Amino acid sequence: MLNFRMCVAAAAALALAGCAGGPAQRKTGAQGQEKVSPATAALYARLADDEKRYFAARDPATYKNDEAAATASYEWAWNDALDAAAQCTKTHGCDVAKFDAAFARMSGNASAATPQGEEAMTPEATANAGETSAVAAAVPEVGRTVTLLKGKELSEVMTLNGPVKVALEEWLTSLRPNLIDTWENYQYLRNLMWPEYQKAGLPEAILFGIMAKESGGRVHAYSRSGAAGLLQFMPATGQRFGLGYVDGFDQRYDPQLAARANAAYFNEQLAIFNNNLEMVIAAYNGGEGRMQRLAKNAPDASFWDPEIFAQLPVETRDYVPVVLAAAWLFLHPEKYNLQFPKIDGRPGTLVLQKRASLAELAVCLGSEGSAHDGWFRTLRNLNAAIDPREPLPASTPLRVPQQLVALYDKNCVHGAWGAVAGDLHAAVLATPPPAAVISATRRAPPPPPPVAKARAKAAPTYVVRRGETLSAIARKFGCQSAQELAIANGIKTRDMGNVRPGRVLQVGVCTR
Repeated sequence: MLNFRMCVAAAAALALAGCAGGPAQRKTGAQGQEKVSPATAALYARLADDEKRYFAARDPATYKNDEAAATASYEWAWNDALDAAAQCTKTHGCDVAKFDAAFARMSGNASAATPQGEEAMTPEATANAGETSAVAAAVPEVGRTVTLLKGKELSEVMTLNGPVKVALEEWLTSLRPNLIDTWENYQYLRNLMWPEYQKAGLPEAILFGIMAKESGGRVHAYSRSGAAGLLQFMPATGQRFGLGYVDGFDQRYDPQLAARANAAYFNEQLAIFNNNLEMVIAAYNGGEGRMQRLAKNAPDASFWDPEIFAQLPVETRDYVPVVLAAAWLFLHPEKYNLQFPKIDGRPGTLVLQKRASLAELAVCLGSEGSAHDGWFRTLRNLNAAIDPREPLPASTPLRVPQQLVALYDKNCVHGAWGAVAGDLHAAVLATPPPAAVISATRRAPPPPPPVAKARAKAAPTYVVRRGETLSAIARKFGCQSAQELAIANGIKTRDMGNVRPGRVLQVGVCTR
């Protein structure tokens, strides 16, 4: 079946290309190269150095058996690349897609790493989609476009064509469980996310469609190429739209902030692509630089024309109609014999009356009021910054659906289930759960977040970051003076004010 679909897709692309007189040729050579400013060039060079250092540190041969030094080095490279990405967002002409591609490579996804000069595609976390989808094999309807006009409902301007209809069938068959899960998850998150889209003048259905394709409504979704959160932002793109690290928390996992950033991205790109929604959705997946080049080479073509559609990766050709189809079902389930479950998503605040973790709450709350999955996913989604297995003190406020406030009092405070949950969790704290359980419930990105101060104080080695002085490092690790740190590392007095970035320092003298 896969080979058949690939053949159909190839035949469709060839036929369309023949009708259009062949695909537009990409410029090559010096004439086609865009000049960059010295500031941008410096950031690109810095990124290349960081990536080189990162992979060198991950190579066991580099630091022999000094695991602490290797870890400090690749953490430094990752964090420096994040800093450079943040500067890129403020530098005219700097392409953040280059940083996203580098983060994808450093995250260990060789297949997602794109050639130099190309953008990294944002991978979706939804299962059973992608290259095996029949959507990519559907011959697009040439000359039709879907536009988003401010102030109009999506249903007023959206046109159903072949690929979108194929995607509709997929959502209603093999992907139906994903669609229903997304719906249920979204109902509890809606009060956080929809107002951000509403303020931006964008239709809620598109927010739902992107979420259905990208994460299935799982706040902590993390792809192998480094994209994270409900809407799967890459690190550099997230930085560009205000999603950074705050107190060790990656804000790409924050539902409200992610929706705000996504809305800002869409409005920015709608202005660039003259309100052509299909082109913007394609840019979100396949890279805005790629789509802008294709649009420039074929200014009068619609997304479905071969000058555009046939030049896109299979993933992007699949991605656009799948997002549109999910959005359409969000608006018109009754037209396709689809019934979304009724969810009471009214928001509430639960104040803990005694010490407990999110995992304990999920056990004692049970599945009352929830169709089949219980409340663990919802508790995690609404409290994204909280480690679900970390006990929280009494009086901690938690975001919950309103119905859980009374259920908590009934089951967890006065009922027997609170004791059962506490007994199970005591065993968890005493004996860490199997790796399979951890990976299923606490999925963390391969590269570490910025090093916390507490962790830094315990580290035997430290890699000097750009702009740091020996005195500042000494203060950070509790040394008596910079001189003490210099002596421990063989640094001469005359060189104390000029410690080069990237140097590995032994800081054990400060932590004894």
